[in-house]
Amino acid sequence: MKERTEKGAGEPQRETHRSECGEQPQGSCGLNRRGFLGVMGAVSGTALLASTAPVHAYKKFEGWPDRYGMLSDLTACVGCRSCERACNEANGLPKPEKSFEDGSVFSKLRRTDEKTYTVVNRYENPKDPEMPIYRKVQCMHCNEPACATACPIHAYSKTPEGAVTYDPDKCFGCRYCMVACPFGIPTYDYESAFQPRIYKCVLCYDRLKVGQIPACAQACPMEAITFGKRSDLLRLAHERILEHPDRYIDHVYGEKEAGGTSWLYLSSVPFGELGFPTNLPDRPLVEETKGFLSSVPVVFAVWPALFGMIYASVQHRDALQTELKEQQEKEEERQ
Repeated sequence: MKERTEKGAGEPQRETHRSECGEQPQGSCGLNRRGFLGVMGAVSGTALLASTAPVHAYKKFEGWPDRYGMLSDLTACVGCRSCERACNEANGLPKPEKSFEDGSVFSKLRRTDEKTYTVVNRYENPKDPEMPIYRKVQCMHCNEPACATACPIHAYSKTPEGAVTYDPDKCFGCRYCMVACPFGIPTYDYESAFQPRIYKCVLCYDRLKVGQIPACAQACPMEAITFGKRSDLLRLAHERILEHPDRYIDHVYGEKEAGGTSWLYLSSVPFGELGFPTNLPDRPLVEETKGFLSSVPVVFAVWPALFGMIYASVQHRDALQTELKEQQEKEEERQ
């Protein structure tokens, strides 16, 4: 199928109409005053008729059976930060203020932000003070992600490949995902108030779709990161624990935490000593919050969705106006 790059002179013109928002392309007005008042009336009526809304969640969620994952063996990581460099380059992120060879970054614990989708932190080793432990931090890609459950306009998606992706075109900046994430991963760009945007690792989803592995796993010189199907990684992790009980604690982090994650860890010391949250349930977090969410008044659930709809409508209108302007400029050039 050939792509059409030029509109013919005889092509029907986009129909315009006069409305409360002026002369615009058909469908570009988005949300006019009458429509807005109608929506507001529906919201108010809903809030008056019912004070709570039922919340449903999966009682047991096992995810896509063939989804991929990553296994990070903390006993093999040497803190070279090759994964940070690879992530930076693969995602076209700004260069860091300090080079990837600068070890001074380990003087404090870092977290991911809008310029860094993964970081490596250093921890003291209680078994051997001369051998610190390095931990890679990034999105855990939960089986049933709390961020996706909390998002009122479905800006997040759990893909069959295992990645939790994010669509910035849908986001209107409510930041519910930041509150919902048990690992504190999503970050918000507060310097861009008019272009709301969340930043996080997406498991190099564009690479996965074309048969490539995530950049960090490919770049690790110590093979501390293993990419593969999650089920295979779990078998590998438990095999290592059985074969080397003196090297690993008997725990695969991410196998069950918060219902399970696509990113898994092996360690020689308890995970709580490395900054991992250890008070998470085995079930998806939406199960734990179902009772609370069911008691939240409807208006608190509807308002974010309403503003999301308004935001999306404005974006749609602006896009159509831009398209109309480009068409008019092309017509003037032809004349």
